[in-house]
Amino acid sequence: MIKIAICDDDLIILNHTKEKIENYKIKDLQIYSYKSGEELLESEEKFDIIFLDIDMGGINGIETAKKIRIYDKKVKIIYVTNYTDYTSSAFSVHAFGYLVKPIKEKDLHEQLDEALSYIKEEEEFLIDFMTEGGLVRIDVKKIYYFEYAFRKILLRTSEKTHIIKDKISAISDKMKSFGFEMPHKSFVVNLYNVKSIKGYDIYMMDESVIPLSQKKSSEFRNALNIYLSNHIEKQIRR
Repeated sequence: MIKIAICDDDLIILNHTKEKIENYKIKDLQIYSYKSGEELLESEEKFDIIFLDIDMGGINGIETAKKIRIYDKKVKIIYVTNYTDYTSSAFSVHAFGYLVKPIKEKDLHEQLDEALSYIKEEEEFLIDFMTEGGLVRIDVKKIYYFEYAFRKILLRTSEKTHIIKDKISAISDKMKSFGFEMPHKSFVVNLYNVKSIKGYDIYMMDESVIPLSQKKSSEFRNALNIYLSNHIEKQIRR
């Protein structure tokens, strides 16, 4: 269930915005309405998306968003405003988007499309692995790399190291679609957690260093460049 808040001190606009959201193609939404920033903050609810009026009496939208960001870094804040001169201030609270009054239903639905696509992308993607300790489910982003050693595979994550029995080539095939590449015959690396490459050393986010074979260097660097360019493009669109 997606939780959406609308915060606007103009009751007519508040109700019209709610109607436009209710007309959205996805009906599995919980919509909450608030007449002021104070009321929104006092609710102590956590939302997936907030449509937030900037120019409100009392605490304005910018100040409301700053307080929200203290306890919620992930919520998608979409500003609703008559003006355009708040844009620079809104960067400080990482606004997801803007809608100019009077709100067009088509524009609102496009903002919902984009916000929901990012929410889906940010969700944990869990994969099952059979380890020596039993079946475990691990979020892909928490995996740093797989290392083949002593006829076993060490699965290094941000939390612990698991031991699994498998072939490194099978792991490479299984994980390739999730952004993993093989820089060396004994390693499969998560490109999401690569910090940098210096010479033939790959530096990971956990400060470990993975060898990059000369034979695979060009292919791996190219894969990393493509991955990073796609990631940067998504951040810019956001």
